[in-house]
Amino acid sequence: MKLTPHFYRDRVCLNVLAGSKDNASAIYQAAEGHVLVGVLSKNYPDVATAVADMRDYAARIDNALSVGLGAGDPNQSAMVSAISREVQPQHVNQVFTGVATSRALLGQRETVVNGLVSPTGTPGQVKISTGPLSSKAAAGIVPIDTAIALLKDMGGSSIKYFPMGGLACRDEYQAVAEACARYDFWLEPTGGIDLDNYNDILQIALDAGVSKIIPHIYSSIIDKASGNTRPQDVRQLLAMTKALVQ
Repeated sequence: MKLTPHFYRDRVCLNVLAGSKDNASAIYQAAEGHVLVGVLSKNYPDVATAVADMRDYAARIDNALSVGLGAGDPNQSAMVSAISREVQPQHVNQVFTGVATSRALLGQRETVVNGLVSPTGTPGQVKISTGPLSSKAAAGIVPIDTAIALLKDMGGSSIKYFPMGGLACRDEYQAVAEACARYDFWLEPTGGIDLDNYNDILQIALDAGVSKIIPHIYSSIIDKASGNTRPQDVRQLLAMTKALVQ
């Protein structure tokens, strides 16, 4: 079972949502394997049901499975960890406080486990209070350098920076990217990314020197009628990636 994602030129791997198993296969082909296919834990009534279904997804896409929370829902944190222990996917989405649990239950270091941190309005500062209880308390804001050190302590692989609102917090995002490069930590920009701003968002991370980037492109490329991600849009994203990553 392949536990590591397939990065284009060892630098960029897309992350998009699947609306169905056939859609997952089509996405994987459209991205030529340089993709993590998100399936949301929130869509299942219990862990056992999710595990059975996600194993089927994983079998179709060489295990390029990204176990998702569902709009960053902190209440899904424990379920994501429980699913990931059984499925052993290539990628796990977690709130900041769920990273250590996911890593411990996975029992290996290869699967990418991100930790969700949010913009604060101040470049260089991020909100780490994204867990089930902490998200309801007073905002826990720390320097991005501290957040990265804490995530490394917990066995995290990357920062999931969400919600970005596209380029609405450009200066903050650039500061996060520069810190990720400084500490050789991976970056997952998320929220409001579309075909119009994708180039700029990816270029900022590339220019900063981030070693590995996993951009999440969700609702903007999903067909509203079917709920499926449009494979032609994934092909376009891959083409844009290839043009930037030399």
